[in-house]
Parts: sequence; structure tokens; C-alpha cells
Amino acid sequence: MITPHRLKGLYTDGKRLFTRSIAPGRRPFEERVFKDQGTEYRQIDPKKSKLAAAIAKGVSQIGVMPGDTVLYLGASHGYTPSFMSDIVGDGAEGRGFIFALDFAPRVVRDLVFVSQDRKNIAPIMADANHPEQYFHKVMQVDYVYQDIAQKNQAEIFLKNCRMFLKKEGFAFLAVKSRSVDIAKKPKAVFNEIRDMLERSKDFVIVDYRELDPLEKDHCIFMCKKK
Repeated sequence: MITPHRLKGLYTDGKRLFTRSIAPGRRPFEERVFKDQGTEYRQIDPKKSKLAAAIAKGVSQIGVMPGDTVLYLGASHGYTPSFMSDIVGDGAEGRGFIFALDFAPRVVRDLVFVSQDRKNIAPIMADANHPEQYFHKVMQVDYVYQDIAQKNQAEIFLKNCRMFLKKEGFAFLAVKSRSVDIAKKPKAVFNEIRDMLERSKDFVIVDYRELDPLEKDHCIFMCKKK
């Protein structure tokens, strides 16, 4: 039996993690789908999603809820954004919206296909290094989610949060240590990112998880804007 998870907008059968589909009958990633009492649920694979991996690793909160407006940086082909689309679109409060950004044309094309069945996703082709270039396309948001494999990923995160994230809004930063500095041990990179976030004085770090073995050499920071 599938029941509500402790994190709002998510569901579980005690072992697996699900969202309630806002586009029943559609499986854009050939994900496993289950029906329970007439409702369709999509299973999230924690080996394909940093968000799901963080939940599997016991993160206290993910910051995003039904009805939230989201800026998603590094949306790629849309796997995790599609599940976040279910979360922000869940239930009576589910009028949320996602600005899903990536810089690769082929990837954004795939996002467009995903968004055809999910009207609460707006694909944007842009470079997250330059938020001023898409400032006119994105409103102030409740939540920023970033999964970008670039050396300056922390700086990108801070720039976008300062420009778009509302006061007391939440932000999820996924860090791939090998993209920051392949010569350093992952833990050293993670500590440097933590120091950078704390020095910025813009955020409180509310949770931190290393994602091994689900995502090798990755961690996440769950932050709240002051």
C-alpha cells in the first residue's frame, strides 16, 4: 500500500519512493508506475536522482513543497524535474511551477518534450553562469535546485540564489567533487564548499549528506536563505 511520505508531496510503500503523477499514462523515462486505489504513482530511482539519493540517505527536509515556484539549474534531460513537477503539482495546493534551465540544445529539446505533458515546466536554454541573461524570464522563486558539474558550481549557486530566491526560501545544492577539483579528496572539496556558503552569510546550512554509494563523490547541501 502506498501512503504519504514524511516529506510533503512524496509517497512510499515503506521501501520505495514515489510521486503522484500529474500526467497519468505518461512514462517519459520508462520509470516504473504503480496504481493504488485509482491513483497513478511513479517510482523515483535514487541512483538517477540526487534528490531521491538525499532522501534515501536520510535528509531531514528537501525544502520543496506542493505549490512552490522552482528554479532548477542543470535540468538535463528532465528526469528529476519531472518528479519535482509532480511534487509542486500535488493535491489541492499543487499550483507550483518550475523554470528548468540547461545550456545544451539537445538536452533542452528533451525537456521540451517532457514539458508537453507537464504544463508546470518551462524549459529555458541558458548558461547558469550568467543569471542576468535570463533575469527577464524567471520570477522570484520559493526554491532553487542546482545540479551542475562545473568547477565554479558554488559561485553559480550563490549568484542565482541572490538574484532569484525569496527571503527564507530553501535551496538544494548538489556538489560533484571531481568537477570542482579532481586532484583533491572529495571530503576536502565538500569542506571548501561549506566554508564558501558559510562565508557568504546569505544562508543557513540546514542539512548536509554525502551520497556514496548511490552517487559516487557527491554531496548535497540543504540551505535556507536568511
